[in-house]
Amino acid sequence: MKVFLDACVLYPTVLREVLLGCAAAGLYRPLWSPRVLEEWARAARKIPGGEEIARGEVASLRARWPEAEVRPGTATEARLWLPDPNDVHVLAAASDAGADRLVTLNIRDFPRRDVAAEGIELQPPDVFLMGLWLADPEPVAAAVEQVRATAERLSGEQQPLRPLMKRAKLPRLGKALG
Repeated sequence: MKVFLDACVLYPTVLREVLLGCAAAGLYRPLWSPRVLEEWARAARKIPGGEEIARGEVASLRARWPEAEVRPGTATEARLWLPDPNDVHVLAAASDAGADRLVTLNIRDFPRRDVAAEGIELQPPDVFLMGLWLADPEPVAAAVEQVRATAERLSGEQQPLRPLMKRAKLPRLGKALG
């Protein structure tokens, strides 16, 4: 299954790491565009030094998944319409890459009929990850636990699973695993 990840699910860190942990476990093939990666890096400017860290992480993702980066065709972009013209590149890239799903937190920006017309299912990350967990719980639970343990190690504080997942906009997955 090929899944296009919007910039809003690559930033923040915990959400990205859970999603990519599941991809690393072979549960799906991640896809993104250069523009999505650039949006993530620019969004990280909110944190001092965040953009530089994000650019290093982008380089790491490109090295780990070189086939994940796709570019939308200009013809595809020209024929699509979305309420926010800045999101057209996301749907165009997902469509041109043959994505099965588009995972985003910005569901309202992607009318389901327009996404479905491209043969793509639109899902928020919590729904997407719950589906992966229901189909194969062990690798999803392992990816989440690895992220939780890393967050705990980096923060020097306990990171209870359910609150961590809730902050990462994954409340259903946190409840299922907690």
